[in-house]
Formats: sequence, structure tokens, C-alpha cells
Amino acid sequence: MKLSTRVLNRTLLARQHLLERAPLTAPQLCDHLVGLQAQDTLPPFLALWSRTADFDPATVTAGLEDRSLVRITLMRGTIHLVTPPDALRIAPHIQPELEKIPFRKGFNFGAMVGLDPAEVRAHGEALLGDEPMSAADMRAHAAALYPDRNAGAVLQTWLYQLPVLQTPPRGRWKDSSRPVWSRVEPWLGAPLDPDYPLEELLLRYLRAFGPATTMDMQTWSKLTGIKPAVDRLGDRVRTYTDDRGRTLYDAADAELTDPDHPAPVRLLGWYDNLLLSHQDRTRVIPDGAPPPLREAANQVSPVLIDGFLQGIYKIFTTSTTARLRIIPRSTWTPAQRTEVESEAAALLAFTDPDRTPSIEILTPGASLKP
Repeated sequence: MKLSTRVLNRTLLARQHLLERAPLTAPQLCDHLVGLQAQDTLPPFLALWSRTADFDPATVTAGLEDRSLVRITLMRGTIHLVTPPDALRIAPHIQPELEKIPFRKGFNFGAMVGLDPAEVRAHGEALLGDEPMSAADMRAHAAALYPDRNAGAVLQTWLYQLPVLQTPPRGRWKDSSRPVWSRVEPWLGAPLDPDYPLEELLLRYLRAFGPATTMDMQTWSKLTGIKPAVDRLGDRVRTYTDDRGRTLYDAADAELTDPDHPAPVRLLGWYDNLLLSHQDRTRVIPDGAPPPLREAANQVSPVLIDGFLQGIYKIFTTSTTARLRIIPRSTWTPAQRTEVESEAAALLAFTDPDRTPSIEILTPGASLKP
């Protein structure tokens, strides 16, 4: 059976809970989506606000503090907000790939080339024991141990080599504290689980992002050995083809969504996994163009209209005001502008309820800078 781009779009939006906000808790959504992108502090809150009904950001703060939610480096070597079981069972899959990164020539202009990885790791293990430590303190120790190397690169190497996570206050609502790191096992009081099958992880990916190709799965996870793991799923998956004849895998009991189902406007956070978890992004980005990562590095975020990326936005704040500026990718209809303005107003009421809001829709090609 061949699936159109629009079927893939609506199915993805339904599985991401972007067609209708769902009555889910933060841990429930994190489990379903296999984590929320949390490279910065605000995006997971925006992901939850966009996808769940009556979201209270205090629940994430509470979850980080009672350790029912954690911020940990997982898929694609980026920080994700996940539940403790996922931290313990996904990290062993990701960790071997992370440990390869620091000693490549392309890492920090070769800053670690020539050092013995085992020796560097041993220093990190001796330094970061059972108690959390700030990145600043770890960097200071790195400078003392390796005075002829870039201390920041040594710190980053330890953070790749050791299974670690970020502890509060980093990640709390409206808290921009610098990272404090802990080893995973002492923080969660449980051992890592190296026996969690890769095929189970991929089946969960399909339930949240499918149907998808094996290259889509690899793009999402940055893991290899994807096809053998998919083959092990046997009749738990079914296959389709896309418009280009590529094989798409899906959970056998998962449903496709009506391509004519209306898709409301959504304003997501920067680096949202919706845009980063497929090799072929045509199901959400027209023409399959790369996601606006350069803009995202400046906290620029996507606007979805009719389910597709049709603009970008950024919020600028002062002590008293919050300005949400939007650049369309093309000319919008009056109805689309009205819906975008309504969702933008709701977003500002969520992010900056104590500031005076304003919304500006600029012309295509304009600059977001105020």
C-alpha cells in the first residue's frame, strides 16, 4: 500500500498529539514520545504545552526534583527529558556511540587527539563519584589535570564518556541555572539496563513517529544495526511504501490518520523532535528542506499551519513586555493569520503571563530582529 505525504503528515501529527491536545501527564507524554528534546530549558515545556491539555509547568519542576523526570544525553547526542526507566534502558544503547565522539579529529578542532581515552575516562570517574558536581567545578579540575588542553573539551569528553544526567535546578520552569551533573545510577538509585532490546525501542519510535524507513530510525537515534533489529520484530510490524517507492515500517496495530483531518496551528519549541526525527522531512517540511537549525540556535521556532512548517517565530522580552514576532514562509490567508494570532496569544499567556503581550506577523523574507 502506497502512502501519500499528506497521510504521513496527519499520522505523524496524530501520534505526536498535535491534532488534539491530549489528557496526558508529562511523564506519560515523555514515555509515548520516547523523550522530549531538552537541549535548552524552555523547549520541553513548549512541547508539553502544544500537546497536552491544561498543562501546568510546575509538574515538570516537581518531576525533576522528585526524580520522576530526568534530563539526560540520549538520541543524537542531545539532552532529552525522559522518565527514569527510559534513562536506564536507552542510555546503554546510546553510550557506545557517545564515547566515540571526543577523540575524532573533528571534535573541538582535534582538542583530544593524542590522549588515551581510557586514562581520560578514569580521571572522570574518579572526579564524578556519587555526588553531583557543577560543570564549572568539573572544568576547573580538567584544567588542573590537562593544563595543555582545552578544559572545556576535556569536560565535554567526560560528559560523553560517563553515563551522566543533569540535576535540578537546571531544567526547572523559569530557571536558567547552569548545568550540574550526576552519574545516572546514584541519582536514580538503580543500575543501567543493558538488556533492553533495540527492537523494542524502535517499535516505540514507530508508535510516535511512524510509518518510517530504517534511515528515518537511524536519523532519529544515530544508532546503527537498525535493519536487523527491525527484522527481529517480525509480524509486530507491517510495511507500506511512500511516493518514492521506499519501504516504510509501522507497528502492525497502529492506525493511519485520515489525510483530510483538519490540523490546527501549532507553535512548537526550537529543536522540537517533530522536525528532527526523519531523514525525509517532507511529511512536515515542504520540499523536504533542512529544518531551520541555524535559526533554532537563536531560539527561533517553527510555526505549523495545516500540519506543515509555514513560518518561524521568536519571543523577545523586556522586564514588562513580551513580543512574539513571526515570519511566514509564504503569504497566508486571512483565516490562517487569525488562527496564528490566536495560538500566539495563548502561547504568550503561557510563557509570559505577567508581561504585556504583542504579536507581529511580518512579511516573508523579513528579519526577526526587532
